[in-house]
Amino acid sequence: MDRGKLQQLAGLRLKDAEVLLAAGQWDAAYYLLGYCVECALKACIAQQFLLHTVPDKNVVNKFYSHRLDELLVISNLKGQFDADAHRDPDLKRRWGNVLDWSETSRYDIKQTELSARELQDAVTNPVSGILPWLMKYW
Repeated sequence: MDRGKLQQLAGLRLKDAEVLLAAGQWDAAYYLLGYCVECALKACIAQQFLLHTVPDKNVVNKFYSHRLDELLVISNLKGQFDADAHRDPDLKRRWGNVLDWSETSRYDIKQTELSARELQDAVTNPVSGILPWLMKYW
């Protein structure tokens, strides 16, 4: 899978989530919003994999994680995120909302409209959303 496909998947999963939100399918929308962020983070990480260069085994192994906090670290964007979040408390708060997501949310049947829409805002807010922030670096 290449960086462009990961970027495309992030956009597609966001569109899917928006359709599900409109249909009142809170659990599935919630899951796909988090998956959108996971794909975006992996697109940022993919830049580290260079043609004809053996990648660091630890980075490759951690790439297959679904933990967004770990993916932010191996993306080499943690320092930049911390600096930006220090200047923008809304970015930091939205990251906290995103960190509540995990890949096991695909098994949840507990999400409410509020939780799904809060995650949507955390992911897509044009000023302090996680996806617009990641898109600057992918």
